[in-house]
Amino acid sequence: MVNSSAASKDNRSYQEPYTPIQVPELTDIITHLNEEHLDELIAFASVVTDHSKAELDKLDLQLSAIYAEGFALQAQPKPLENRSTKSQEQSSQNQLLFIPFTTSITQLEDLQTQYILLKQRVDKKLGKKTIKLTKQAFSVRSNTMVSKNMLRLELSLPDSSTSQNTDNDTDTAAVNQSNSSPMPINEPGYAYLFDLEHNIQDSQKRDNIKTPRPHCYYTLRKAWQTDTDRHAWVDVFLHGDTSGGLWAESLQAGDTVLIKREVPEKIEHLQDGQALLIADETSIPTVARLLELWENPLPPLVLCITQDAGDQAYFDEVKSDFTLVPLVTNQVNAGADLATLIDNNLGAYLVKQPLSIDKVWGALEAGTAKALRKLLKDRLNLERSDMVVKVYWRHD
Repeated sequence: MVNSSAASKDNRSYQEPYTPIQVPELTDIITHLNEEHLDELIAFASVVTDHSKAELDKLDLQLSAIYAEGFALQAQPKPLENRSTKSQEQSSQNQLLFIPFTTSITQLEDLQTQYILLKQRVDKKLGKKTIKLTKQAFSVRSNTMVSKNMLRLELSLPDSSTSQNTDNDTDTAAVNQSNSSPMPINEPGYAYLFDLEHNIQDSQKRDNIKTPRPHCYYTLRKAWQTDTDRHAWVDVFLHGDTSGGLWAESLQAGDTVLIKREVPEKIEHLQDGQALLIADETSIPTVARLLELWENPLPPLVLCITQDAGDQAYFDEVKSDFTLVPLVTNQVNAGADLATLIDNNLGAYLVKQPLSIDKVWGALEAGTAKALRKLLKDRLNLERSDMVVKVYWRHD
């Protein structure tokens, strides 16, 4: 049972019992949401509960439980120097915020759908770009290597094509209609969820290709329009025997690829201040697109980590003002040790070229990202809203 003195806008009483979800994966899901999506959960609370943004800014929030009916967030006042420990402990008791789902979930597979519906609803209220549930079919025009280990797919979409909304919820439909362009031509920071299984099943896939994981995100590296078509580059880093790499290498001109979701990156904070961008091979396409469409008057510092020196050349085609700090490791770029190496290299650079870093965006392997967040927080002393370090892949 969840109890709190706070009331949500759906007038739900916190004295009601909520239905626990009894699945072994739940602990990992809660940990993932707290590490990767806490800013979104806080945004949910700002719209769905009666707490104002000013009130939420004074609280430390953590997702504590997921029920069939919604999320429960534990809220504790942020420490204040002039507040006694005892008073802090007393005020933090039973501070739980409840965020209801649109529809109660009956199985774990429904959780992602309800999360997306919440995000769409909240983003619309806040005037932000949001996840778009769509189905689009692109044609493969060519595939070429653009650095030692980076494969570029050129895709095309007939100009008459439109996005197909894949959810019947009216709120979702309204969000998707407000963002109905079939391709973000002049906007940075978009990822597409590609349906890898479509190509495996479609072509009985060239017998030596193992069955991949069903879906994979790749950044829209560049998009442009001709008189008859919309075109896009999607760049895929080939690193070992991975599902996405095998899928990309197997594609041939004339093949059709499907996307199921379009997701905007969290880049709003980069509009002002001195920015630091951190990328490994999987995220340099995102950084390259950010650089080409950079609007902040201050050129960013870019720290690029690659296993092979040949992949640093990827940025040669980017014609914009930025400072590149290359870091070549000669090994797979994963784990907490890499985070320490990145932090040490950043520290050494800032000693030689003093900069006051105001904003950070980065995307790396899961273990690296988790460790790097803490190191950068200690080094740069930034607010959580000014530092986005995402997980782009996991090293198994």
